[in-house]
This record gives sequence, structure tokens and C-alpha cells, in this order.
Amino acid sequence: MPGTRVGDKRQRILDAAVRVFAERGFFHSRVNDVAEAAGVAGGTIYLYFKNKDDLLISLFEDRMDFILGTLRAALAEESDATARLRRFIELHFQLVESDPALADVLSVELRQSSKFVREYKAHKFYEYLGVAEEILREGVDDGFFRSDLDPKVFRRALFGALDEVTLTWVHGQREGRTPPCSLENATNTIHNLFSSGLCCPTPADRSDP
Repeated sequence: MPGTRVGDKRQRILDAAVRVFAERGFFHSRVNDVAEAAGVAGGTIYLYFKNKDDLLISLFEDRMDFILGTLRAALAEESDATARLRRFIELHFQLVESDPALADVLSVELRQSSKFVREYKAHKFYEYLGVAEEILREGVDDGFFRSDLDPKVFRRALFGALDEVTLTWVHGQREGRTPPCSLENATNTIHNLFSSGLCCPTPADRSDP
């Protein structure tokens, strides 16, 4: 995750917000709690953000910029759509495991903001979904994936699987419970599930019985 740059108060505030929102929950956190964690005066927050909801949305956009950059760089290293699909899934869970506090904020606490849920147009989220859609379309064009799948449904279904596992893992971390499976096993299971469903039928499968 992006680190704090020396002298960058805005980034320090965003970093502190991750810790505070993950520890206390967005609903129960105060702007002054974030200011204290960031080592700045309470009024300093309002030089950069309108209110707590704006702080959360700005945090989302900042982290998603980093995630999208990391994701696109990693996918560019893969040779074909099947490998990129696995890397997409793998990287999602690697980011969750490497920064549990951020995973908590992005998967759980964002849903506590009525402004985010009702008003905010999450362009960065749709860009993330778009990366998954690109993988499907590339696989279809290259003959790896079947062409009778709706890309919009596919990307939502894939994210839904990733999000559900992430939520279970995050809640387990909060409560000190052992998750039902490791994120590595989750990567393998979800990849196998989606890649098997995506693959073009073999000639034997296409032939009449």
C-alpha cells in the first residue's frame, strides 16, 4: 500500500483514517480521532476534506489508484487471458492479506457511509470491474474463452466471489477466528471455478452424443 510521504499531511491523514476506521468502525469514528492518529490539529482535516464521508471517499479513490496501477502492471507480465485471470484473483487476495486494515475499510466500512452507497459514483470501482471484463474479452478474442457469456454479468459474478471471501476473511480476523480456508486455497478454487466455466468446449464436448 502507498506509504506516507514526509511532509504530506493529506497522505498522513488518509493513512491514519485507514487505521482508525478499521479499528473503531466508520460509524463510531470521529474526525478528531483521525486527526489525533495523524498527529495534526482537528481543524487541519477540513483543509483537505469536507467531512468524514468525504474523507472516506477520498481514501477509497487514493487506494484504488494504487490498486489499479499495481494490477495493470502485474497483468501486463502475463502471456494470455487464462494467466491474467488467475493473476487478477491472486493479486486481489494478496492485497487483502498484506493490508488487513485497508481490506476491512474497503470491504466493510465503505458500506457504512450512506453518501458512498447512495450518492457517490464509484468510477474507480467500475474501472476495477472493467479490468476483469477486459480479461474476458481478450480471452474470447484469442479463442481461450467461450463467446456466449455476458461480460457485465461475468465481472459482477467474479467480484462477488472475491468480495464474499474477503468479507468472511476480514470478519474472521476481527473476531480472532480461523478462516474457513486460506486465501491461497480461495485463489485456486475461484480460478478453477471460473476458468472451467469460461473455457471453450472441446471438439468432443461440441459433438452430438
